[in-house]
Parts: sequence; C-alpha cells; structure tokens
Amino acid sequence: METESEPYVRLATLRQLHQVVAELNTARSLADTLQTVVDGIVVGLGYELACVNLVRPDGDLVVAAFAGDPAAEALITGRVGSRASWERRLTMGESWDGLRFIPHTEGWVLLEDDVPQWHTDGPDPRFADEWHPEDRLYAPMYASGGELLGVISVDRPRNGRRPGAWGREALQMYAFQAAIAISNARLRANMQRALVRLEREQQALRASEESFRQAFEYAPSGMAIAEMGGDQHGRLLRTNDALCRLLGRPASVLRRYSFSDLVHPEDIGTLLRTSAEGGRAELRLGRRDGTYVWVSLRNSVVADAADGPRFLLTHVEDIEERKRHELQLAHRASHDSLTGLPNSAELRSRLGARLCRRPQSVRATAVEALDAAYEGHGAHAGHGAHAGHGAYAGGAVEAGGAVGEHGFRPDAYPEPFEYPGAPAVPAPGAPGGPGPGAGPYDHHVHAVAPASDVDDGTKGLAVLFCDLDGFKSINDRFGHHTGDAVLIEVARRLTTGVRDGDTVARLGGDEFVVLADGLGAADAADLAVRLRNAIIPPIRVDGRAVRVGASFGIGWASCGMSADEVLRSADQRMYIEKRSRSKAHRRAG
Repeated sequence: METESEPYVRLATLRQLHQVVAELNTARSLADTLQTVVDGIVVGLGYELACVNLVRPDGDLVVAAFAGDPAAEALITGRVGSRASWERRLTMGESWDGLRFIPHTEGWVLLEDDVPQWHTDGPDPRFADEWHPEDRLYAPMYASGGELLGVISVDRPRNGRRPGAWGREALQMYAFQAAIAISNARLRANMQRALVRLEREQQALRASEESFRQAFEYAPSGMAIAEMGGDQHGRLLRTNDALCRLLGRPASVLRRYSFSDLVHPEDIGTLLRTSAEGGRAELRLGRRDGTYVWVSLRNSVVADAADGPRFLLTHVEDIEERKRHELQLAHRASHDSLTGLPNSAELRSRLGARLCRRPQSVRATAVEALDAAYEGHGAHAGHGAHAGHGAYAGGAVEAGGAVGEHGFRPDAYPEPFEYPGAPAVPAPGAPGGPGPGAGPYDHHVHAVAPASDVDDGTKGLAVLFCDLDGFKSINDRFGHHTGDAVLIEVARRLTTGVRDGDTVARLGGDEFVVLADGLGAADAADLAVRLRNAIIPPIRVDGRAVRVGASFGIGWASCGMSADEVLRSADQRMYIEKRSRSKAHRRAG
C-alpha cells in the first residue's frame, strides 16, 4: 500500500513545490523574497522550522528570515555566524548531493560555535531514519558564478523521519530556485537603488544647473563661457547681462567675437600668456563706442561631461576705477604736482635706463657702437656690465679681485644689460652671436657723447640743465602764487619747444632738465637757444606782466656714468654759462 501511494505523494509535493516556487518570483523586495523562501519550506516541503542564513558583504552569514516558531524566530533572527564556522559545518557530516546532513552523533561538537541555532535535547532515535532534535540539515545556495549566497537550514520534518531520496531532491531543487529568486531580488534591489540614486543625482544636477544659471545670469560682474580647442577656440558662447552692459554690446553680437578680438592691441600678449586653468590677467577690453575699459579676467575650465568637451568660464570684473586710481598714484609718485612734469625720481629713472656701467674711458663712436651691437667684434671683451638705473658702481673693487686695464673688474657685472625693445642677441660664441670672448656689453648700443663742443657728427643723449634767472625776485616780490604761475607757464613753454619723444622734467624749485636723444653738439646748442627764447617773453599773471630769463648748461649722457654724474656735469656747465653773462643780460635772456 505504501509503495502504491508513493507516486501520489510525489505528485502532491510537486504541486506544492510549484506553487511556492511561483510565489518566490512575486515578492517585491529582497526581504519579502527571503521570507517567502522559508515560508515555502514550511508549507510545501513538510518541515516545521526553516531559516535562511544570508551572506553579508563582509562574508559572515546573518539569519535573515525564519518561519515555523515565533519564539525561535525572535531568538535568532538578525544574529550573525562567522564564515569560518559555516565553512566548517558545510564540510562535516554526510553529503547528500547538494545538501549537507550532520547527525546528532557528530553535531555535539557544534554546540559551542558562533552559528545561531535552536536545537534542543531529545531521546535517542528508536529506528534508523528517525529524526533527532540535534540533527542538522543544510541546503547551500550558490549564485550563477559559484559564489555562496546563503544557506537554508531546516528542522523537524513533519513525518519525524530523515528525508528520503525524493525529499532530498525536492529540497535541493527548492534551494536552487531560491538562489535564483534571491539573486533576482538582489538585482532588482540594486537596480532600484541605482534608479533612486540616479534620480537624486539628476535632481541635484538640475538644481546645480539652475543654481549655475542664476549665478551666471544675475552675477553683478561679467561672466562668459568660451570654447576650448578646435578652430573656434576662444569664441564666446554665452555672456551674461553684466558683461553685455560693461562692453555695450548685446549677447547676440558678443557671440561673434572672442576676447582676442576685443582686447586692446597692447594687451594681446598679456591675454595670450594667461593660462586657461586658474589664469588671471588685467587688461583692457573694447567697448562698442570705441573706448576701452580696464578689467580683471579670471579663468577656470569646466567639463561638460566625463569625457565631453571642455569650456572656458571667464569672470570679468570691472577695475576701471581701481586702475585709474593706481595710475593717478603712480603719476603723482613720478610727476611734479605743480607743473605735471616728470619729477626728479622719474628723470633719474629715464636717464638711468639709457646708461650701462661700461667704463667711461672706453670711447666708441656711433658706428663702433653699432658694430659692437650687431657684429660682436669683441672690442671690449672681458668688460662685464649690468643694466644701470641711476646707480653707479665705479670706484673700489673687492680685495683680491682682478682689475682690468680700464680700472674695473671684468667679472664684476655678469648679467648683460637689456635695453627695452632691443633685439635678443645670442650669447658670445653662439651661432649668430658675438665671437668668443666678447663682453656682455656688446649687444647694447651705448650712449656716447661728442668729443668736444664742435659738432663732429656724433649723435648722443643731450641733457639740458635749465635754471631760471630772476625767479627769486618775482617770488619774493609778488608771492608764491605768482611764482607758481610762472613755473607752470615755463613748464608749458619748455614742453611745447621740444619733440614728442623728448623729456622735460622739473628737478625742484626753478630748475628744469630736458633730455633730447639723437642730437649733435650744434643741435643741442640750437635747442638751448630756442628754449631760452621761448621762456623770456613776458608772462601775465593776474593782469601783471613778469619776465624771467634762463641759463642752460648742456651735458651729455655716456655709458659708464651714473644719472647723478650726468646731471652734475650739466649743472656745472649751466653755472659756467650763467657766470659768463652779466645779471642784466641774463634777465634779458
């Protein structure tokens, strides 16, 4: 009778197994799937107790679901067993194909390990296949790649017997289906988390883009986005209202330009030297009305996507007022507050820029200076020089230093003089440069002076020292107001009487200096006469006509001299000229 009923038992079990497996795939979450797994074992496979031990990311196994006994469920759910203890259990006892059975006769050694368990004591089995309370039956679940997902643990078969071949196969098949359901549930859970994370990231991105748009559009200072790379590098793609107002151009027009199209011609080099990432520059940009405005540019690179195109974000700040203030301060520091002419410090700076420390005793004509600059014959080989800005280093040398034939150390000034705007000259001995042994002065066109007051064709930098005659009496008689007006008018007449490239400076008091380059001795004398004649006509102040004369001394700037020495030489010549004329004659000019 038992044999005849076996097919019917298998058929009923298959129906129940089919039903619980179908329910595995209807669970919405991983937790629901795990609970469905243990519930299906209790309902469909004939066990009173079942639990799923799920592998955690750290490798240990946690009791994730329990069915059959609320007390036992409350006792062990959520508890963790170490991976080592579980691996020990899965290698003990008897292997029933994909199952692992540990009889009570061997399981006593497991009572003290850290795997959560609910087994109780009981009497010895009365027959061979009777289930003992301390028997253990495990069904490992593996993913498709072979890694362990978890272990199903069952207890108390309802028939009180150890499962036979069919019961074992049914449990093994169920464990296989449960592994698939758990993997799918995990995949769905990961996908749901990914979707939630993606949605949050998209929301954050939209919020960030909106924040950037508002910050860009409504920034109080100018903002621009330009292309990077390609044929359209630097072309403006987008500008905000502040930049449009600053440059007086609508956004649609600005999109036709790049910053290189708008920058002042003198500042194009500054723009090109400005790095894209973190670069800063102060330069002038052109407005629609043709004027220029000082701005500060600050660049940063913005990537459109992980591997997408990169754009240049430029912050444009209006610094016109600050620049104007800086220029005013610089002008005040270098110019006389009364006449607006360059002051003594600026005069010495301009004069020193034309001088180097080449010894004065080494004379050269203009032709020889050009030969030294462009042919490098080494006429002054070994005579080192350094750019001089009003400081004279002649005189004593260090103890033990070698002294050249002209009374100075050849190695005293290792750095070559570089005159602003002069072409770069290769080093001595290099191809195209001065020959070996040529001195560092040989790429500098030296300032030379005529050998005498007779015009020999030499052109040099003339320094005309002017001292007003009769000014003190005007100042004492009519007051400082009249004296200041006279100085202002004299400054105007001197400035009018020289060329555009010449310098007229006020040293202080009633002393003026004129720097005029490229003059011969006769040219300088003629210039002094013209300026004296321009000064002597009456000057009207508050309806009163006053007159002053002027004495001029002509000095010459020459390399090897300091600015002070040049001015002192011209000053001495001026006093010689002043003493050579009577007082009345000086007042008459």
